[in-house]
Amino acid sequence: MPKFIALETDMVRHWQNGGTDVHGQVPDRRISDGKGNPCRHCLKEIPAGEEMLILAHRPFEGVHAYAETGPIFLCASACARGGDTGDLPHVLTTSPDYLVKGYSADERIVYGTGEVVATEAIKAKVADVFRNPDVAFIHVRSARNNCYQARIERD
Repeated sequence: MPKFIALETDMVRHWQNGGTDVHGQVPDRRISDGKGNPCRHCLKEIPAGEEMLILAHRPFEGVHAYAETGPIFLCASACARGGDTGDLPHVLTTSPDYLVKGYSADERIVYGTGEVVATEAIKAKVADVFRNPDVAFIHVRSARNNCYQARIERD
């Protein structure tokens, strides 16, 4: 069963403690309105009134043409890491649909795997994408803004 993977705790603590993002900038600190502010570490919505971080993140090891960089939200205070299970995380239940896209081991898009799917169809789409032996991992992204949400790996 595939596993939904949150950002690593050490990386998140770096930002929560004032460390810089992929562009060398200190994360913006804002107050969440409780709508559309998914933390990529605990994989839950950041509650209204809570402080959050906004920063640039590149969820790839290498720097290359396919290594997309974009904004993400994180809880400003330490939160418990979510994911590492086959259960659909809460942050992937707050929108009617998401972009699911497969990548090869060298972090290139595996063409033909990307599709906007209804939230309730994510698990079926993931199973379908992983049938392709060229796919090493999957990203789930916002269907509207292309923001990175979570990584999915084979179990």
